[in-house]
Amino acid sequence: MQSPFDSWWRGLTEVPADLGRTAVVIGNFDGVHRGHQAVIQRAKEIAGDLPLVAVTFFPHPMAVVRPDIAPRILTDAVKRAELLRAAGADAVLTVPFDLEVASWSPDEFAREVLVDRLHAALVVVGDNFRYGHKASGDVASLTAFGREYDFRVEGVALAGDEAAWCSTDVRTLVDSGDVAGATAILGHAPTVRGVVVKGDQRGRELGFPTANVPADDKLAVPADGVYAGWLTRLDTRERFRAAISVGTNPTFEGVVGRRVESYVLDERLDLYGVEVEVEFVARIRGMVAFTTVEALVEVIEDDVRRTRELLRA
Repeated sequence: MQSPFDSWWRGLTEVPADLGRTAVVIGNFDGVHRGHQAVIQRAKEIAGDLPLVAVTFFPHPMAVVRPDIAPRILTDAVKRAELLRAAGADAVLTVPFDLEVASWSPDEFAREVLVDRLHAALVVVGDNFRYGHKASGDVASLTAFGREYDFRVEGVALAGDEAAWCSTDVRTLVDSGDVAGATAILGHAPTVRGVVVKGDQRGRELGFPTANVPADDKLAVPADGVYAGWLTRLDTRERFRAAISVGTNPTFEGVVGRRVESYVLDERLDLYGVEVEVEFVARIRGMVAFTTVEALVEVIEDDVRRTRELLRA
């Protein structure tokens, strides 16, 4: 089976030298939400036989130019490339964003990326697309460069029937724990990836052993609480129903740092050291500190019951 990353270029120098003319979509594409997917689908509709390359940037540009106000990201570079391929891109070019790239003028960006590397014949972007030094380029300037450098440009509205789709709104929903609302914009469930580490083993002692993933403070992780969702082993792609707790477990003292703890239903798995992906389907409740362990176990049992019901629906 062909790897989904056979055509994932992690920098401009990895683009094949013999690449022919291409269709290109460009954007930060954080989350690869339904607006981003609409850009890709429109490009596929008009690209004809041209291969479609999705150009994205990592880290987030704001993490380089204004790290004090940089948003927490919805997807890391690996997940983003995977989602872009799933949405229809034939190849993904992740441009490592640094101060040099940030200094490029719109003309330098067009020549370096679109003309010299990707030999673009068609470029499709969101209608709010900005690029170049201090975001001074827009769809109009890109269209002018297209006339000069022989590529066609089209802007696509990142909007549904009622409102625009944007990554900022998804982050707000995730931050509040509204994972169902985030899913409606994304077109897929919000996720967290990480390697399972050994925790305090309190879940095991209570009869609910969990796979623990530290919450990366650079990633958008849902608000503290309990969720129904899925855990996927990334080494085997096996997928399991899970009741998921996010937070610091306030019932017990001494817990340092937020974590994502997944209790896999009806399975006993050894996941230490395994990279997993946790999908958040529905919020069950907020985080509560219980006065007794017995009260905590009773509520966990109800969390598991509700998880079964929600994932069966």
